[in-house]
Formats: sequence, C-alpha cells, structure tokens
Amino acid sequence: MKSIIIIPTYNESQNIKQLIERLLFLGIKDLHILVVDDNSPDGTADIVEKLSQKESNIYLIRRPGKAGLGTAYVAGFKFALNNGYDYIFEMDADLSHNPDEIPNFLKKIEQCDLVIGSRYATGVNVINWPLTRLILSVGANKYTKIITGMPIKDSTGGFKCFRRQVLEAIDFENISSGGYSFQIEMNFKAWKKGFRICEIPIIFTDREAGSSKMSKRIIWEAVWLVWKLKIKSLLGII
Repeated sequence: MKSIIIIPTYNESQNIKQLIERLLFLGIKDLHILVVDDNSPDGTADIVEKLSQKESNIYLIRRPGKAGLGTAYVAGFKFALNNGYDYIFEMDADLSHNPDEIPNFLKKIEQCDLVIGSRYATGVNVINWPLTRLILSVGANKYTKIITGMPIKDSTGGFKCFRRQVLEAIDFENISSGGYSFQIEMNFKAWKKGFRICEIPIIFTDREAGSSKMSKRIIWEAVWLVWKLKIKSLLGII
C-alpha cells in the first residue's frame, strides 16, 4: 500500500529539513513526502527541492502565493489521488507532530477510513502551549462537538490519515474553509458520508522555531463554519 504525507509550508525553513529527515529515518516502504509550499520568502521550497534531488520519494508543489491551509491540502489531495496513493496523511511542518507516530497511524488505518491523531483522546496531551491557546483549543473542540454532533474529541487537529476512498467521496470544489477550520469540515463530511473515524492519542508539542499562523480571522472562520455545516446537513446538501 502506497502512502504519502502532505505537509503545507509557509516560512518553515527552520523546521522542514529536520522533519523530512526524521520521516525518512523511519524507513517505511512506499512512504512518500509531498511538501506544498506557498512561495515562502524564507526559502523553504528551495530546501525541499535540494532534498528531493537526493531522495526520489520527496515531491514539491510550489504555489505562487499564500493561499491558505485548506487549498494547500486540496492541492496535495489531488496529487495523491492522481498518483495512486492508498493512504494520505496530513501533517504540520513545525515538528509539533511526532514522526514516530506514523507507524501507529498505518496500523490503525487498517481498521478505519480516517485516523485522527488526537490531543484530547486521553485527557489533555499538549506540551508548551500558553494557557490561553489551550483553553481556545479545548473550547473550540467542545463547541464543535455540541453544534455538529460529531463524536470526535479532537476535530481541529491536523495530524491524520485518510483512506483514498474518503477523499474520492468528497467534492473538493465544495470545500468552503481555508484556515484551520478546514480540519473540521473534512471530518464532518467524512462522518456524514458514513466513513469509519478513529482517534489515536498523540502528544502535541508546540513549535520551537518559526511563528504560528493562527489569527483572529481563522478563529472566526471556524466559529461560523460549524453552524454552516449544521444547517447544510439539516437541508441535506452536505
């Protein structure tokens, strides 16, 4: 079974080389890496391109400008589906997601259609986040669960693995979210289509280098998105 890890980047030159090297060190057969870079001014894409010249399982999509997390993942999903991958991962570039968890995902995906690396499956497994950020995240997940009804403890997490059948069933042209709310929307669509969703516990460690892409606009997008999804679901147009 072929697997690919999609990593969106914008100004991650301090992290991307280490992340890719740790993924390669796992030595997993037929595991490929795709970086989708939004024209990072810090040279992130150039680092990836040099690595890809040495390793045949590293790919790079250069986009002309910063267009958002959601569209970066959609570009990666289309690449994965067009190139015959069976398991498609999402992963952050900032080393907050531990590459050593990849084998656990691959084991769990044998029983599920979508595996979510959950920060809240067994309590709160977050390291080095400011209290305000933690409260925001926990509150956002509870809010999402109440409004949408999804039986997911960490619906905003970005470390996950899809079977290709899930992505084939989702119309990317109808994805309305561009920021971190993209994670909520993808989970909701997969859930409403009856796919098996599983959560495995992970430990999330806040980035040590670079800066977070979180903003007030992204937060408000997520606040309104859950209501939009709920209404569309009630109308049968999800």
